[in-house]
Amino acid sequence: MQKKAVFPGSFDPFTAGHEALVIKGLEIFDEIIIAVGVNSDKKGFLPVDKRIDLIKTVFKNNHRVQVKSYSCLTVDFCKENGATHILRGLRNAADFEYENNIAQVNRLISNGIETVFLLSQPEHAALSSSIVRELIRYNKDVKMFLPSGGDFEYFFNL
Repeated sequence: MQKKAVFPGSFDPFTAGHEALVIKGLEIFDEIIIAVGVNSDKKGFLPVDKRIDLIKTVFKNNHRVQVKSYSCLTVDFCKENGATHILRGLRNAADFEYENNIAQVNRLISNGIETVFLLSQPEHAALSSSIVRELIRYNKDVKMFLPSGGDFEYFFNL
C-alpha cells in the first residue's frame, strides 16, 4: 500500500523551508500532495493560482509531488485524495503546541488520519512566509529564502 501524505498550508509564499520539508517527507512517504489552502475571507499576498504555479515549478521533475488547492477541512481533503497522513513542519516549541492541538482534533474527526511532524532544518528554523512577505514589501533580496528550483522572478516584479 502506498503511503500518501498531504502537506497543507497557505504557502504565501512557498519558502526554502517548505521545500526542505517536502524533500525530507519523501523519505517517509511515496507521494506528497502540497495542498494550498484557499480562504475566501483572506486576501493573500499572491493569488492562489500563482502560488500553485510557483510550487509546481519547484517540483516539476518530481512525479511523487502533486500540488492542488483546497477549501475544505484538511482531513476531508485527505480522504478525497486517498491520503492517510498530514505532514507538518515544526520550527520551535510554539509550533508544536499549536500543531499538536490541531492534530489531536483531526485524528478524532477523521477516524485515523495521523499527523507526522518533522523538525525544520536549523537554517530554516526562523524562516516563515510572513517574514519573506515583509522583506519583499521592503524590496529586500529574498532569494536565499526561496527554493532554488523555482521560477521566483515573479517576486522581483511586484
